[in-house]
Amino acid sequence: MRRVNRRGFDWIWEWAKSLLIALALFVFVRAFFVEAFKIPTGSMERTLLVGDFLLVNKLVYGAEVPFTKHRLPAVSVPARGEVMVFRWPEDPSKDFVKRVVGVPGDTLAMQSGVLLLNGRPQREAYVVHNEPGADPAGEAFRWQDTVLVRTAVAAHAGYHPSRNNWGPLVVPPRSFFVLGDNRDNSLDSRYWGFVPDSLVRGRPILVYYSYAPDSAHFLAWLTRARWRRLGERVR
Repeated sequence: MRRVNRRGFDWIWEWAKSLLIALALFVFVRAFFVEAFKIPTGSMERTLLVGDFLLVNKLVYGAEVPFTKHRLPAVSVPARGEVMVFRWPEDPSKDFVKRVVGVPGDTLAMQSGVLLLNGRPQREAYVVHNEPGADPAGEAFRWQDTVLVRTAVAAHAGYHPSRNNWGPLVVPPRSFFVLGDNRDNSLDSRYWGFVPDSLVRGRPILVYYSYAPDSAHFLAWLTRARWRRLGERVR
């Protein structure tokens, strides 16, 4: 009767153990520390471009514990001016990336496209306007009626919010107000409201890969790579 060569099985078992350990470490790091995200739209241009791949620090704001409603203790809370990844309140299965412009207690408004924070106009060097002459309005902005600060002007003249003219609004507790840097092409808090802190996912660290998408090129991810953006920090 032939004897089985156990050395072969030992090698396979050691390889399988190494693979399982590596997989477990990957899942652990992805769940609690760093996760990769891709930018699909131009709402954050010029800061972030379509085709950017980001590494996101999930620990800093308190990572979610998988399959539970609990979070780890946060190292810090989102601050004004920081770029933040969060679950879209309208559909939590989708991740959005925007810039925090308002934290709890802030009073925000916009006049002719200029953001006012606690009554003071803000100089936002990262903002891009590609439709300065347009100011669409519509039902999407009517959610603001319930949170509008009832000033004398608003009470007597009525309130007709638009993309570039709205407020003042006060950011409620445990919530944030976010805007895209590409102000004329961004689906953000102006349209659907505040971001609860329970939907915050993390802070982008850097761009680890980037390419210019082009449906005509099968290998666009390689032939149209933006090599200069690799390793660029997100600010």
